Amino acid sequence: MPLPTFPKVYNTYFLAIIATMGGTLFGFDISSMSAIVGTNQYLDYFDNPHGVLQGAIGSALAAGSVVGSLIAGPVSDKLGRRDSVMFACLWWLVGTGVQAGCKGYGPLIAGRVLNGVCVGITSSQVPVYLAEIARKEKRGSIIVIQQLAIEWGIFIMFFIGYGCSFIAGPSSFRAAWAMQYIPCVLLIIGLPFLPRSPRWLAKQDRTEEAITTLARIQAGGDVNNPLVVAEWEEITTVLAAERTALPGWRKFVYNGMWRRTVAGFTVQAWQQLSGANIMTYYVVYVFEMAGLKGNVLLVSSGIQYALFIVFTSLIFFYIDKTSRRGLLIYGAIGMAICHFIVAGILSAGEYVPGGVDNNLNVLIRVTGSKGSAVIAFCYLLVIVYALTLAPVCWVYAAEVWSLETRATGMGIAAIGNWLFNFALGLYLPPGFANITWKMFLVHGILCVGAAIQFFFTYPETCGKTLEEIEELFSPGGPQPWKTKPGNSKLDGLIEEAREKHLQIKDVVTHEENAAVSTGVETKETA
Repeated sequence: MPLPTFPKVYNTYFLAIIATMGGTLFGFDISSMSAIVGTNQYLDYFDNPHGVLQGAIGSALAAGSVVGSLIAGPVSDKLGRRDSVMFACLWWLVGTGVQAGCKGYGPLIAGRVLNGVCVGITSSQVPVYLAEIARKEKRGSIIVIQQLAIEWGIFIMFFIGYGCSFIAGPSSFRAAWAMQYIPCVLLIIGLPFLPRSPRWLAKQDRTEEAITTLARIQAGGDVNNPLVVAEWEEITTVLAAERTALPGWRKFVYNGMWRRTVAGFTVQAWQQLSGANIMTYYVVYVFEMAGLKGNVLLVSSGIQYALFIVFTSLIFFYIDKTSRRGLLIYGAIGMAICHFIVAGILSAGEYVPGGVDNNLNVLIRVTGSKGSAVIAFCYLLVIVYALTLAPVCWVYAAEVWSLETRATGMGIAAIGNWLFNFALGLYLPPGFANITWKMFLVHGILCVGAAIQFFFTYPETCGKTLEEIEELFSPGGPQPWKTKPGNSKLDGLIEEAREKHLQIKDVVTHEENAAVSTGVETKETA
């Protein structure tokens, strides 16, 4: 589906802001449910869904996202990173219409599945696009914009849902769900102004276009810039080597590639298993356990989304100056501590068999200082997550793949995200009812497991080019715990290219001066 010709903008931050509107779609869909599930309008119309039924409604987006992730790689390799996002938008338009007009939970689930196909494609291919256009020094911060877009989408949609909760009857949630058209339309308008990924163009053997695009993004259009020359040489050298790789699925497991496949898949799986979804999808339930109700409940729940934005914005400025490994390891440990504390407090709570305020998903209640402590450590959990796993898991997953495998590989990583997102979305409501406070204990243990794997199997990728990262995962590569940020070989290649450029310039200048000198001597002799 080639896009019409439009003037292109090459500022990487502009490209990131437009491309990550796909993340805003994801955020809108998350809080279009979290702000609605506790309202009387929703509970009355859908006959107080709870347990597995509410889990099916909540996890439907993730189920569709698994499908979207499966098709994302082939679609992206065929159409390109940019146009695959346009293709995804078509699914969103249909799914949002089905949701907004649903007459029961069947169409509601179907609409969320269709939206999920869009999210599966955009969540996997937008980071691919951003990783392929960004300089190594800015790659982390550029991809973090994707996470910020998700969080802004969650925040904005949560309060849209809160505002719509004052509308009587089904119009309340229909109006909120129809608002999901807005970010999709903005994304469709902005996409034609984005250039194609230069690495995708190189893969398609569109060499001249690839070099020109790379130069416009990295060096203001100067194709002879040392950075452009060095990076293009690295891209073509690695691409030539990759094309000798085994075909089909075997390219994901040969010659150490299996380590990258495992890292890409598991880093996204751990992001879900960390338990952050308890907060993003069902924070309303947790705060009901802490004794909040009514407008105070919704506003307090919305504060966590503001915390998400503030602290992810903070890490935006530092993610390319610090260790990816460190953020992942210490973030998982910090989240584990928060989970264990919340579990301990809730274990001493009052059991309410009929549900707190008749909500059959909320069967425990704590009050007073215990309730305040639950809220405080839930906020702290969100802060730690926003500073570490939330942004870094997306960055790391986008960095570990080779050029030949990146589109499909990021689809595999996204499957890790959405498969566990689906499983957790299905499990959380029954979990609230059946194992109650022990859910936090389970996720605390999983966070400890994540920290152990991060330490032993994830090499440092900060400050490395995408091509250099291949060496870190090769059979003869360094032990992950011995790797450090920076020390990129590209800096040396740039310096070599700059010296060659200066040498050529000196030779040309010398020859010009010699020619002028010869001309003067000839005239004097004459």
